[in-house]
Amino acid sequence: MDPTRKTRILAALKDGIAEMTPQLRQAAKYIIDHPSDVGIDPIRDTARKAGVSTYTLVKLGKTLGFPGYNAFREPFRQALLSSSDPGEEQIWLTAKQDRGDLGQVYAAAAANAMGIVSRSLEHQDLETIEAMTTLLAEADRVYLTAVRASYAMAYYFHYVGRMALPSLELIPRHQNTAIDDLNDARPGDVLLAIAVTPYSRETVEACEFAQRKGLKLLLISDSEVISPLLRPEHVLVISVQSTHSFGCFAGMMAVIEVLLAMLMHRGGAAARSRIESYDRLREATSAYWTAQKKQ
Repeated sequence: MDPTRKTRILAALKDGIAEMTPQLRQAAKYIIDHPSDVGIDPIRDTARKAGVSTYTLVKLGKTLGFPGYNAFREPFRQALLSSSDPGEEQIWLTAKQDRGDLGQVYAAAAANAMGIVSRSLEHQDLETIEAMTTLLAEADRVYLTAVRASYAMAYYFHYVGRMALPSLELIPRHQNTAIDDLNDARPGDVLLAIAVTPYSRETVEACEFAQRKGLKLLLISDSEVISPLLRPEHVLVISVQSTHSFGCFAGMMAVIEVLLAMLMHRGGAAARSRIESYDRLREATSAYWTAQKKQ
């Protein structure tokens, strides 16, 4: 079985999703976001999880030239089988789990965090990260936007990333909207947006506005398909699966750290010099607390 068949199917779904009917679009988005589940689950389970009918899944497969759903699903199943790896048993995790209710909560959350870090890093394409690094480094200005919980990720990326990218601007700022801050943007600039389900209206509208102004769009998200109207240059897809009611950002943080490392490497001596100058400034202004020596 050709391992690239799954990749080609996903690419075809992404390319055609904007022209699909709402039901086909919903089914296509689920498959793009959950390719491993598609390889495991029977058609009824996939239809239930995607919120569509089994007929919709069959029709989606036929639009891509497959005779039926099983033929459409087979490349996903084969890709899953070829990449399975049981890994090593985490003895310490089992020991935590055996320590009552809180131990079980701890073990489940820890296992989930390690799992999504591993998946988020494993699934990244080195060429995509390299291309994104080049776009960021060569842009006239880089705008970075996110809201709500994702804003914490954007703030950290900005705090560190501006050492390698002096043109990096975190928006919205000064109680504006992101669109306000993009008003003076022009072709040659880049917008990097961070967004996870449920997607913020403000972020999606800022991305659409940036595209209309001719900016190149980059995304860090849990899906390659946030809106059919968005055509990002590159997307870093991360997992935010969680054991509680909110997303777990451990995987996103790991991918952001990789991107920052790439930018710092690209920034070279200039980035190192900028970091040193900030360190000297903070030392000179007593920015960091130190214990007073005893008299």
